Amino acid sequence: MTLERETWMPPTGEGDVGFHLMFDQNPVPMWVYDHETLAFLAVNNAAVEKYGWPREEFLTLTIEDVLPREDLPFFREYRVNTAHEVSSGRNATIPCQHRTRTGRLIDIESTWHVMPLGDRMGVLVINCDRSEQKQIEEKIREQASLLDLAADAIVVRDLDHRILFWNQGAERLYGWSTEEAVGAKTTDLFAGDAAVFAQAFKALLDRGIWSGELQQARKDGREVSVNSRWTLVSDDAGRPKSVLVFNTDMTETKKLESQFLRAQRLESIGTLASGIAHDLNNILSPILMSVGMLRNTVKGASAERMLGIIESSAERGAGIVKQVLTFARGVEGERVLLQPKHLIGELSKIMAQTFPRNIDIQTQFSPDLWTVLGDATQLHQVLLNLSVNARDAMSGGGTLTIGGENVDVDAHFASMNPGAQLGPHVALRVSDTGSGMSAETMEKIFDPFFTTKEVGKGTGLGLATVIGIVKSHGGFLTLQSTIGVGTVFKVFVPASTQAEQSNSPAEAAAPPRGNGQRILVVDDEAAIREALVSTLEVNGYHVFTAEDGTDALALYFQRRDEIALIITDISMGQMDGVALTRAVKKLNPAARIIVSSGHFQKENTSILNGLGVKELLDKPYSADKLLRCVAGALKQ
Repeated sequence: MTLERETWMPPTGEGDVGFHLMFDQNPVPMWVYDHETLAFLAVNNAAVEKYGWPREEFLTLTIEDVLPREDLPFFREYRVNTAHEVSSGRNATIPCQHRTRTGRLIDIESTWHVMPLGDRMGVLVINCDRSEQKQIEEKIREQASLLDLAADAIVVRDLDHRILFWNQGAERLYGWSTEEAVGAKTTDLFAGDAAVFAQAFKALLDRGIWSGELQQARKDGREVSVNSRWTLVSDDAGRPKSVLVFNTDMTETKKLESQFLRAQRLESIGTLASGIAHDLNNILSPILMSVGMLRNTVKGASAERMLGIIESSAERGAGIVKQVLTFARGVEGERVLLQPKHLIGELSKIMAQTFPRNIDIQTQFSPDLWTVLGDATQLHQVLLNLSVNARDAMSGGGTLTIGGENVDVDAHFASMNPGAQLGPHVALRVSDTGSGMSAETMEKIFDPFFTTKEVGKGTGLGLATVIGIVKSHGGFLTLQSTIGVGTVFKVFVPASTQAEQSNSPAEAAAPPRGNGQRILVVDDEAAIREALVSTLEVNGYHVFTAEDGTDALALYFQRRDEIALIITDISMGQMDGVALTRAVKKLNPAARIIVSSGHFQKENTSILNGLGVKELLDKPYSADKLLRCVAGALKQ
């Protein structure tokens, strides 16, 4: 269509009325400008309304008046470069910004159409406002950014399980990047139990939503537990088209829950252990005391051998009770001077009797091994736990070596082992020729509840207990392991500078006898009372007895001038040992009292120490230990 310039004035004729109506009444802002002078030749009503200039003023402007000042160089360069395309009649569409009369900038997508105007070239420009579209795009980007900030894995997949959207939370959880995940199928990436997934998808199609727990796989092969929520998304016609998935990582939470449940079970074990310890020690105490008395009455090597078996069995039972209490309640045992080679010899005998025959057990220790100050039961537990782990690592047989050597820890060695102290140590060594461990496993083996054993065959507490005992003795531990070669544990315990007490003449001497002193024995166990009475009377003491604290207090009130010493159990029905001690001390602050128990709790120990009780007697105890404790108390 060829139009003269007058055509762009308000229509006066009928020739181009239709075009003028289309131009003026179009809701999209439009104008025509001269290609050479850039002067506006016509603007439609939508442009007048959009840009704010009255029509008469608009027609006095040029195209550069509506462009931002900083865009003018680009426009001029673009105009020069595209002159050929414009003159040849090609259309062009470019995104740009326009300035309104108020100075506000709006985002526009301009489409230029060349229109001959007689001897001049005109350009029809259609301006589509991109501001709303940009706002929508920006809102979409903001929402996508928020989805990426979410801790949860957010995934959108189609009904064929092909991934359409994959946020950064999903990248963190599963390890696959967005580029790797989008377009792949969820069933291929982190497929779990196919039957569970199919059942969940069926429930989703039936109800529109589904939630539950799933076990899935990461890119690196590790398993994760997720709390998954699925929502079915439909199109405008109501037809299902995709699934919106929110997955929350529950792996660590599940571990914590498992640890909490195990901790609760351990608490129950501790409570049970505390209860049965008293009963077991009450059973073992009269056995040990009776052995001491029988040695003075029976004759013959055979009888002596049987008494030795009874005594060692009772002591072993007492050690087991202490071991259970140490594990369950963290009870601190008595620290005495020990020769580690005796522990090694005892343990090797136990292992020879109980470990599979295809495991060759060897002992290696220095003949001049130093002594240590420690708890025999706890150190025995350390070596036993390490030996049991070594046994389990050699399912097909092998060699287990347990031994010890003297080591002087210098500054260089101490700097390489956190927690190490300078000075002489005894290094107890447990090595095997088993399967060995990877570096990743070695980093975790001392963590509570970590285990490489099958479900039901390991609690993950053995090595955690080991490291706790070693640290409580002021020592440290080293580990070397190679897959397919074996493992070496070394437990370093500070050596003692004291001489071995077992060689002391005072220790070997018989305990002192009594000289007719009167002792009040208080215990609710008849067997213990009888054993105590027999042991004390045979050794020169006179004994009164009481079954509980109430009877004992009444008897002491009547005969307090006669009674030189009270031996009381701590756990009794009517009045326990702590209450009895408190009441007696009120009557006579100078009263001598020995308190015995199969399980001393820290709070009771603190109270008794505060009341001036210096002698605490752990059950079970031998006659020898009882008599030495009595002699010591009477000297106070």
